[in-house]
Amino acid sequence: MKQSYAPYGTWRSPISAQMVAADSTRYNDVQWDTDGETLVWSQRRDGRTRLVARTGHDATRILAGGTLKIGGRVGYGGGDFHVRDGVVIFVADGRLYRQSIESGLPKPITPRFGDAAAPAISPDGEWVAFVHTDEGQDALAIVDSHGKQWPQKLASGDDFVMQPVWHPSGTQIAYIAWNHPNMPWIGTELRMLTLAIESRKMPTVTAEQKLVGDEATAIFQPEYSPDGNYLSYISDGDGYTQIYLYDLAKKQHRQVTSGPYEHGTPAWVQGIRCYGWTPDSSSLYFRRNENGFMTLWSYDLDHEATLPVHDFDAYSELSQISISPNSEAVALIGSSARQPARILRYSLPAGLEVMDRSTSERLTALDLADAENIIWTGHDGEIVHGLFYAPSNAHFVSDGQPPLVVQIHGGPTSQDVARFDLKVQFFTSRGYAVLHVNHRGSTGYGKAYMNKHQNNWGVYDVQDAITGVKSLADSGRIDPTKVVIMGGSAGGYTVLQSLIDAPGFYKAGISSYGVADQFALAQDTHKFESRYSEWLLGPLPESSARWYDRSPLFKAHLIQDALLIFQGSEDKVVPLNQAEQLVKALQQRNIPHEYVVYEGEGHGFRQPETLKDYYQQIETFLLRYVVFSG
Repeated sequence: MKQSYAPYGTWRSPISAQMVAADSTRYNDVQWDTDGETLVWSQRRDGRTRLVARTGHDATRILAGGTLKIGGRVGYGGGDFHVRDGVVIFVADGRLYRQSIESGLPKPITPRFGDAAAPAISPDGEWVAFVHTDEGQDALAIVDSHGKQWPQKLASGDDFVMQPVWHPSGTQIAYIAWNHPNMPWIGTELRMLTLAIESRKMPTVTAEQKLVGDEATAIFQPEYSPDGNYLSYISDGDGYTQIYLYDLAKKQHRQVTSGPYEHGTPAWVQGIRCYGWTPDSSSLYFRRNENGFMTLWSYDLDHEATLPVHDFDAYSELSQISISPNSEAVALIGSSARQPARILRYSLPAGLEVMDRSTSERLTALDLADAENIIWTGHDGEIVHGLFYAPSNAHFVSDGQPPLVVQIHGGPTSQDVARFDLKVQFFTSRGYAVLHVNHRGSTGYGKAYMNKHQNNWGVYDVQDAITGVKSLADSGRIDPTKVVIMGGSAGGYTVLQSLIDAPGFYKAGISSYGVADQFALAQDTHKFESRYSEWLLGPLPESSARWYDRSPLFKAHLIQDALLIFQGSEDKVVPLNQAEQLVKALQQRNIPHEYVVYEGEGHGFRQPETLKDYYQQIETFLLRYVVFSG
């Protein structure tokens, strides 16, 4: 194929802002029904979330969506639905709804108050345990699955609860709990309730016990084995997130995975699943995350043998593992840097099958950049991790080195992994290189790596991005005079702090709903993160000097590089007033900047028309301040 010459950053791309805005379908979850043939998944498209079902190889059908706003609304959300015996219990507009897979309309089973998430249907189908929050009070609650009785609390008193699961007998519920100032990836506890079950009466708690976990050990995703002998869970007690089994009869814990790999993930939302049991309780299927690339593995309990499942080797991001209740069929969401997300089904002898595609998949491999795991040396001699994407376009070439877009993830304890990301391809197909910085403080590389963020937000994230750029420049892979740093939320904060701490190093910065005032963030943000800054910056008042020093608003006069700021008018996490005050400070100093507010948008932009304008604004900004700037 003949390629034409054009300067980096000006390549004509097959990926338009409109295409990124549509971003096809985003899958949230996939689960098997108990018939072992029907898959139900939650997907978001055109700003709406819908529940979709597919039985065998029949056509897909929409179960619920439309005017109902489907999705859990506890913390950052998640835990949209649970399916059993032909019935889906899902969350919409803060209530639980019951929906038959075969026919009929959704019926609410909880009253309209507070918010709900993570419904879990009991083995006999009579009850639904779920997470409920109202006026800042979280609880584990229960309601009958037809909504005939008023919901009742099963457990309360902790600041947060998550991930309720039923024992096969229906007489126990395990769940995760934690309290301020912790986040769920810092320290949680695994609790187990024993229930008294009487005919036609709401189950009541007769005993509660803590099984494992503390303020410095994070426990995640409890699951009972189908035979009821084990309670499995993920713990970071050995420094990495490993899978453990708790023998309910012998009351003994046993670690089944090991090594410098992550088998869990930060519990930013409810309902995350990283492994699952086979129906005969003989094996586990789990994902392993190594440096941002995921693989699927199985563990045989009897032989204590761990084996890779090579059928998934073409996919480097795997999520929401679900195992059929009557066969060893595995369903999950899979993607890679060059492969858009798919709903996948794996079984023998059928092998790997694609059950649904998020896009038409018309882009060619030559138009898509691949992810490369890279490491470099930080400013203090320690190792830093990241993912690098070189420019890629089937029709254009350039000489010299490309400009670089440095992308900082949110969290700030998140991780960029090798998933399909049309936002990355938007840049690489135009002739930009992209660096995803998994700076120290990120998850995915062990707890010691993550704990670097304690009291150090605004230090390692800033410095690790700088040394990452220098490493790429030293190896001749990018043009160090044409580098832009961008990020959203906590990543937007790093953008602002970087322009303050290293003026002139970057050509420009792009901050989306970034934190500008640490004090205001702690006062205004939602409950889930209201104490997070104490871990990231230290407790107040004794750490107030550090909070001031790490608040870009108070040092905006040090910014000298062009800055593009985006903000949603309805942001509840980083409210509009932070951006407004920052812009006022930039105006007073005549610092080159552009400011865009999207009405009706919150923390993270979702409406297609917003996203289309967002990327058009970015493209124009980069051409003006990076590509064609002297």
